[in-house]
Amino acid sequence: AEGRVIGVVGIGQDITARIAQEQEYTRLIDTANAPIFGVDVNGKVDVWNQHASSVVGFTAEQTFGRPFVDDFITEDFRAS
Repeated sequence: AEGRVIGVVGIGQDITARIAQEQEYTRLIDTANAPIFGVDVNGKVDVWNQHASSVVGFTAEQTFGRPFVDDFITEDFRAS
């Protein structure tokens, strides 16, 4: 049996409620009456709601994965 798999152990958990909650948060953010955006630990856009799109003129699809400061903050505000 040396070096061969002789069994498997697994754990399962129902995450249906958690997924529903995350979908509700996403809906609330997307439909908020204020521009909301988020960036990941690398400074890349990972949240961009409908109001941000209407204020800035870029859709969420156009912003996702792009560096927020480099692409969306003008030079005069970067030092602030």
